[in-house]
Amino acid sequence: MNPTRRRRLLWVIGLVAAAGIATALVATALQRNVAYLYTPAEILRGEAGERARFRLGGMVAAGSFQRAPGSMDASFRVTDGDAELPVKYTGILPDLFREKQAVVATGRMQGGTFVAEEILAKHDETYMPKEVADKMGQAHKKHDVAAPAGAEAGR
Repeated sequence: MNPTRRRRLLWVIGLVAAAGIATALVATALQRNVAYLYTPAEILRGEAGERARFRLGGMVAAGSFQRAPGSMDASFRVTDGDAELPVKYTGILPDLFREKQAVVATGRMQGGTFVAEEILAKHDETYMPKEVADKMGQAHKKHDVAAPAGAEAGR
């Protein structure tokens, strides 16, 4: 093999290796930034697994919001109609945040409490984020199928 051909082959191998390393680094960075959406029932069933960071979606439970006086610390419960999960958040809440409204929180589980890093609230009275609505609809379908035949009469 002559030296020119060998040099060209080494350049091609080097470029392919560099492209492979760059692709692996980009894929790793993107995977770390992906935050999956789960409802409280899915989290309590263990479907969220040991994911470091994910999104929690549902409705802010009525009567659950509390804020410490003179503090940015807030706590509330998020429900999907089947289960509730306590949430703690430190920071400024969106203007539209209130009880009985849809919310999506990004954060991590610590013990049995979801510690939120970011809170998103719905933007008007008729909208619920599609992902949250779909997940809550699935949870209620499962719940209605599992309910005994006479359970509806008591509601």
